[in-house]
Amino acid sequence: MRVPTIVLLLLILVSMAAPAMAAKDERYSYITVEDVKIKLDNGTAIINVNYSVDEGTRFIFFLLGKQDLKNKLITILNYDDAQMRHINLSNAEFVVPQAAFSYGRGIYWYPSHNFNVFIPKLSVQTPQVTRNFTDINQFPDGIGYFSVESSMPS
Repeated sequence: MRVPTIVLLLLILVSMAAPAMAAKDERYSYITVEDVKIKLDNGTAIINVNYSVDEGTRFIFFLLGKQDLKNKLITILNYDDAQMRHINLSNAEFVVPQAAFSYGRGIYWYPSHNFNVFIPKLSVQTPQVTRNFTDINQFPDGIGYFSVESSMPS
């Protein structure tokens, strides 16, 4: 009795995921990325992702949990060392320690970065400036910045 139920559930899951695989560039499986905001300070990146999931897959999250959603978002962001802080069916927050290179004395370089989907709206914020991009799958050129703590006199 248990095996047929599991097989039926897997068939339903595959049938819902198949149309999602042939979709737009900002889409990965059942996830459609809306925007990504990256806040940089002290070499750490705090990444907020807003997205939507297919209506047909929502009930699966209640049955099986959100581990698959987390794994797909990490694949989209393309950071192997991303740590999840928060996740729900419309947004998630990840922390990437040492996302930027430190040159000492509070000087950092966040290098260019490739994403695995096109991001409709990307915002990269440092303590000094915010750069905004549309419809890209790469943060180009990188950006240098100073950490807030290093600008304080000792």
